[in-house]
Amino acid sequence: MNAIVSEKGQVTIPKPIRDDLGLEAGSILAFAEDEGRIIVTKILQENPISAWRGRGILPAGRSVDEYLDLVRGA
Repeated sequence: MNAIVSEKGQVTIPKPIRDDLGLEAGSILAFAEDEGRIIVTKILQENPISAWRGRGILPAGRSVDEYLDLVRGA
């Protein structure tokens, strides 16, 4: 597949490639040059919530609702 570089240096990535790689508006791409070739890599953005998933520990024997009532003073 070919693409044409615009006067502004912009290139449209062909739709089949965008679809295969899951590229959408706001996707971040890293560009590198290697021996006359352009290498483009999709940067995966980590979900900030996933970094904390599984780190909370409930006090033994309490449900989530019981714990929330406890910490909220209900």
